[in-house]
Amino acid sequence: MDSTKELCSDNRHRILHNLWGIRRVLVPIFGPTLINSDGKTVNIKDLCEQDHILPDYSNRFIPTLSDFAYEIEDLTEQETQLINELHKKFSFSPEETELLLSPLTIHGSVKALLITHNSWFINHIMPRIFKTRPCITEFVISPDLLFQKMKFSNWMNGGMNSTPQSCNKIEDLI
Repeated sequence: MDSTKELCSDNRHRILHNLWGIRRVLVPIFGPTLINSDGKTVNIKDLCEQDHILPDYSNRFIPTLSDFAYEIEDLTEQETQLINELHKKFSFSPEETELLLSPLTIHGSVKALLITHNSWFINHIMPRIFKTRPCITEFVISPDLLFQKMKFSNWMNGGMNSTPQSCNKIEDLI
């Protein structure tokens, strides 16, 4: 979950700290449960939410994938074309295509595809999920582009002073 610290040293790295990251990345890699050192079965989703994500945000909220995508600046036509080219090159099966396009399905904006359409996701995450080999090739999009285009918002920094967009209406009700 925190392997993204290799990509970004500030709290924007928490791009997988949401239900999408758990459901689409962590559970497929580790399975729905694991057996801990005491021999007890532990639910991966619950472990990630309760023991990692909620404490990262002062136990106030779990951001959505869209919360992160809202912080990404709009793409240029050239960047959109690069995503399209990368998608054509690396979507070998319906399952891979569905995973790669899932941020677009959730957020509705092509800019969200920077989360999956980059060298790190394709060569680090997809081989773990689909049991394939990484591809030795030049990549037109590195994760640097994602983090260069993503603004840092206060809610990413422990959630003490602000909340992401998905929580704003809830905050108004409290």
